[in-house]
Amino acid sequence: MTDRRSGRPLVPAYLATGGVAQPSRNSLERLSVLTGVGAPWPVGLPAAQHALLRTLDGGSLTVVESAALLELPVSAVRVLAAALVDQGLVGARPPVPPAAQPDPDLLKRVADGLRALKL
Repeated sequence: MTDRRSGRPLVPAYLATGGVAQPSRNSLERLSVLTGVGAPWPVGLPAAQHALLRTLDGGSLTVVESAALLELPVSAVRVLAAALVDQGLVGARPPVPPAAQPDPDLLKRVADGLRALKL
């Protein structure tokens, strides 16, 4: 939730993380992909962790996308996600390296070919 006048969160980020400033694992980057594992959620999770689990329920998002949806700083979401990964409630994988990404020109040619078949 944000204050409508200033656009700033009503709850400071350090309260959302329970006062933890550093994630328990350094492997989570801004573009790391988080996936909810669908396990039953334990009772008594902090509200911010529960909100992240609800955001990831049934899909995958990057850390940055999750931060935008939760209206929290990326650093806070990294702390929350690391705690959930440690508990086995969220899966995380590193971002796709640029060398492994498909060639944009090839994708454009494939899309053009598919459009031509459609006619």
